[in-house]
Amino acid sequence: MGAKVRVVERKGRTFLEQLYLLEVFKGMAVTLGHFFRNLLDNSRLYVRHYPEVRPEISPRWRGRHRLTRHEDGTVKCVACFMCQTNCPSNCIIIEAGERFDGRSEKMPLRFDIDLLECIYCGYCVEACPMDAIRMDTGIFSVTSDNRESMVLGLEEMLRTPGAFDEDSYQKGVR
Repeated sequence: MGAKVRVVERKGRTFLEQLYLLEVFKGMAVTLGHFFRNLLDNSRLYVRHYPEVRPEISPRWRGRHRLTRHEDGTVKCVACFMCQTNCPSNCIIIEAGERFDGRSEKMPLRFDIDLLECIYCGYCVEACPMDAIRMDTGIFSVTSDNRESMVLGLEEMLRTPGAFDEDSYQKGVR
């Protein structure tokens, strides 16, 4: 049983098309046009003077993670492992322990997020039934010189405040 072979005609048979000279010159003309236009009149260039001028951040933007607390200061997280299970990059590590404040049965003893592994998809926020984890810190520049400082622990995530007011978050403006 023979396979059907379809012959496709190749384009670019002329000498200039084979050398690609015409296309190279077209591309260089566009590049040099932009270069000389920007060199002679740079008033139309879009330049952001960071860090003096901070970018405007929408409340819907997903920034660095934080954990929330109840009004009495206890952790909202009940260590249900929904965020860890839902995380596609497996960057969340939770260890559960017994809770004695009467709010639920469990609480996290360890809650670590590796920011170098995180893809900032927001699935952990969507999966949380207690609204314990949020990505509304407004922190857009996450840098470090060593890997260990890029792993957020429980206490650091609880210390991080939200950048946007609670009213806009509750109305669904995130």
